[in-house]
Amino acid sequence: MSKIGRLIKEKCPNGVSYIKIDDCCDFQNGFAFKSNLFKDSGDILLRITNIDGKEINLSDVKYIDKNDYNVNLDNYIVNDDEIVIAMSGATTGKIGINKTHKTLYLNQRVGKITPNTDKLNNHFLYHVLLSKTSYFYQLAGGGAQPNLSTDAIKTTLIPLPPIEVQEEIVQILDKFGELEAELEAELEAELEARKSQYELLRDKIFKFENRSDVKWIKLGDIKTEIYRGNGIKREEVTEEGIPCVRYGEIYTKYNIWFDNCFSKTTNEYVKNPKTFTTNDLLFAITGESVEEISKTIAYTGNDVCYAGGDTVVMKHNQNGKYLSYALSTKEAVKQKGKGKVKSKVVHSSVPSIEEIIVPIVSLEEQEKIVKILDKFYTIINDYNYGIPAEIEARRQQYEFYRNKLLSFEEMIVNE
Repeated sequence: MSKIGRLIKEKCPNGVSYIKIDDCCDFQNGFAFKSNLFKDSGDILLRITNIDGKEINLSDVKYIDKNDYNVNLDNYIVNDDEIVIAMSGATTGKIGINKTHKTLYLNQRVGKITPNTDKLNNHFLYHVLLSKTSYFYQLAGGGAQPNLSTDAIKTTLIPLPPIEVQEEIVQILDKFGELEAELEAELEAELEARKSQYELLRDKIFKFENRSDVKWIKLGDIKTEIYRGNGIKREEVTEEGIPCVRYGEIYTKYNIWFDNCFSKTTNEYVKNPKTFTTNDLLFAITGESVEEISKTIAYTGNDVCYAGGDTVVMKHNQNGKYLSYALSTKEAVKQKGKGKVKSKVVHSSVPSIEEIIVPIVSLEEQEKIVKILDKFYTIINDYNYGIPAEIEARRQQYEFYRNKLLSFEEMIVNE
């Protein structure tokens, strides 16, 4: 029997108590810092985008001056080793722990969870919360605009084995996690190198240097139809029904092309549906950054689907995947962001999309280019093949082992 097995048998032979987070932790919501008061340097603001699912990533930060606010911001400080959770956006449910050795300030929609009893090891809590990331995301409603409530977090049950058991599990998972992280980092570096190669190849192809036969045409001149979708709210997403795409999903769920929709809805909710079919392009015309605005995807499936609000559907007579690849190049991204203002929310429009210029070649050549780029696309994006598959296998192995260690028989209390 392993050491952890002996400890569990000795310390909790009749099972383990499960208690609400609110009964063993303090929970702190973030403060509503004002974007118009952000600085070029100063105190670091911790946002939902800085939570990478294990730690805190400060590669893209906003700064504040705490003297701009007539409140005591000490209540919103995140110190080393403190645990945070993203409560909305693409990172909803993800957990981070502060290993930056920097003092951070908790922004709105970020929560801090701190043990308030010596019966709960902070790092044990961290591993338990990591195991509940998907659970928290589902509590938040999933979909394109998840929103995790404070009550949902506070009422979540977590196991509370004896502290000796917690400490042993922490030692095991920390070591396992370090090894998994090293292996994953090597694979991620190789994957990034492949992505760079792909982007260089893609951009070089679509420059069509020394090609006088290539036509450079505005999207407005090759469209057969272009129109905005109609709003589909998060609560209008159903388990069964008509396939649909909501604008936020274009950023979080899809890449260049897709053949199945992540979400479904019904006619009961969508009174005036706007549809898209095979080969159509979809654009997200609301986003959080100039660099990502009007992200484009091509639909290659066979269903008639509904387009949600803040999406634009474009029908055409070209190869949809070819156009989507062309619209992902650095030059196309630059055109999409032209004239857009960087703020909390960025908007585009049908007229702006129609002004984007793309290179058009014969349908035969479009198909050849698609086949070349599809091979790279599969290598760097498909979790069934190559490096992404190996990275995913490593993660699943770690998660399986972690979840097994954190699964305890629940103690039955006789009343």
